[in-house]
Amino acid sequence: MTEKVLIIDDTPVIRELLKDVLTDFGFEVSIAENGQIGVDLVRDEDFAMIFCDVHMPIMGGLQAVIQIKKMKPQIPIIMTDSFPDKEAEKAQQAGAVLCLAKPFDLDELRAAVTHLLGKREVKTD
Repeated sequence: MTEKVLIIDDTPVIRELLKDVLTDFGFEVSIAENGQIGVDLVRDEDFAMIFCDVHMPIMGGLQAVIQIKKMKPQIPIIMTDSFPDKEAEKAQQAGAVLCLAKPFDLDELRAAVTHLLGKREVKTD
């Protein structure tokens, strides 16, 4: 069975980049344009991992992490941010495992996914 990953980000180009990379890694990918949609998806579905932007309208990443961790504390969450700041630090204190800076280094992204899932190396080209 294919593992599912959720991307929560308000920037279309980032969502598509992560979706393409994670699909190439062999994951089924779901997308949410803001934290509220992401929280709703987590309530209804199971995910192996979540990528969540820090700064978004409607519901930001910190609030999303807090709500997701209350519902499903076992899901690892990777925060993403162009300029990691106090909000990213607070999200990590609330349960996010790390923060990746945008633009992403694909080797760093691959290493983070492999480390978090701990089961196998993600596939590469």
